[in-house]
Amino acid sequence: MISIIIPVYNEAVVVAQTVKAVTDTFAHTPHEVLLVDDGSRDATWAAIEALVPDFPTLRAISFARNFGKEAAMFAGLDHARGDCAVIMDGDLQHPPQAALEMYERWLQGDVDIIEGMKSQRQKEGLLNRAAAGLFYSMLKKLSGVSLKNASDFKLLSRKAIDTVRAMPERQTFFRAITGWTGLSTATVYYETAPRAGGETKFGWGSLFRLALDSIVSYSSVPLMFSTIMGLVFCGFAAVLGVHTLVNFFIGNAVAGFTTVILLLLIIGGILLLTLGIIGIYIAKIYNEIKHRPRYIVGRVVGGEGA
Repeated sequence: MISIIIPVYNEAVVVAQTVKAVTDTFAHTPHEVLLVDDGSRDATWAAIEALVPDFPTLRAISFARNFGKEAAMFAGLDHARGDCAVIMDGDLQHPPQAALEMYERWLQGDVDIIEGMKSQRQKEGLLNRAAAGLFYSMLKKLSGVSLKNASDFKLLSRKAIDTVRAMPERQTFFRAITGWTGLSTATVYYETAPRAGGETKFGWGSLFRLALDSIVSYSSVPLMFSTIMGLVFCGFAAVLGVHTLVNFFIGNAVAGFTTVILLLLIIGGILLLTLGIIGIYIAKIYNEIKHRPRYIVGRVVGGEGA
């Protein structure tokens, strides 16, 4: 059996269409549809409850509050009953037919993870493309993890599910954590479909926080920034010191006031930036050592929870 995990947040206008499309696609396949409502503020949960009587394979859980998509995906994995599970978005931008292709590929039995890879990025502005390219390039150079054209749309075998669930960290980046495991992987290409309804929930602020968290979670290279810049400025200081001493001994006045001010400004800026980087890592450590749960379930419907 396959579990189709669908995190949703404020998707009241499209959730019924999504469940029907997924159920129709997997009509001849043993499956369960598991919706995870990430503390929606609209009528999403009411819409889900109305669907349960008409879809026997549907189960749904609702968070007590909004915990984020990462938590919703892991909640789905925690509650999945299938021998494998596929995670897909609730707006039908991840085609259900591609999920079925992943399942059929998994049935061959030689891989644990089937990656859904975009055949091409959806239509978006030049700035979005440039920002995405910069993020993926930085992440690959800093951590060695390549995520170009990757997405959260992927299938995990039960072995992969158990491996990912066993990882204790509370701040996760699902898109990269599956690749980090090193488990056998295959790829299914798909074209991103237009949203079936509603609006995207990821603004620039959310994307920036996601990028920052993912880089910090998978690389300690930024912590080396202060050491590298310290060495660089030690070299500058040595050169400037020699230059100053030479001018002193040959009797020339040192008129380096502007240079000193510039150096102070540059060094001060670097020190503040370095403290900021260290602060980000300390904040990550602080959040991890509290050992709070990734999410809190408020309600369950369908299946045993009906």
